[in-house]
Amino acid sequence: MSLPLMPKATAVWLIDKTALTFEQIAAFCGMHPLEIQAIADGEVAQGINGYDPVANKQVSADDIKRCEGNPTLRLKLLAAPEQQQKKQKGGRYTPVAKRNDRPDAIAFLLRSYPHLTDAQVVKLLGTTKDTIQKIRDRSHWNSSNIKPRDPVILGLCKQSDLNDAVSAANERLTREGLVPPPPPGPNSEAA
Repeated sequence: MSLPLMPKATAVWLIDKTALTFEQIAAFCGMHPLEIQAIADGEVAQGINGYDPVANKQVSADDIKRCEGNPTLRLKLLAAPEQQQKKQKGGRYTPVAKRNDRPDAIAFLLRSYPHLTDAQVVKLLGTTKDTIQKIRDRSHWNSSNIKPRDPVILGLCKQSDLNDAVSAANERLTREGLVPPPPPGPNSEAA
């Protein structure tokens, strides 16, 4: 079951502004009824501003009124807004602790998979084309210390993402006619 955005703040608003039971609020917010009671008593969530789920299109006012009239009914979360459903565009975030490993991963990809495009490497590792070029022509500021290491082992990308990128690059080369067909199998004989 999906939960509303900011469940504790939503629970604060529902306690203050509605006549819903603790069980109804707990079921909607994914919390325990005793935790809702503690919020109502002021023991928990002190200083948290209420988050209006009606104004933020998470629940309708009619649904709240319907549930206020019957304690056995439960609130229903509305579909997520389009903004939250869209996949975020932009660079891939790399934790600070792993950023020093990124040049090693780039060097590994350039050495092991030279047919990958710069755009594919950018997408896999969250780097820039400028950095890739500097590592390729060994003008990177730390080029003397770069040792090619597998980005999957370093935790910079998933093996499935790497496999997908390599297979896409292989398909592109095959379409362009740059890769010879695979060698014949052991059962086929050349005449």
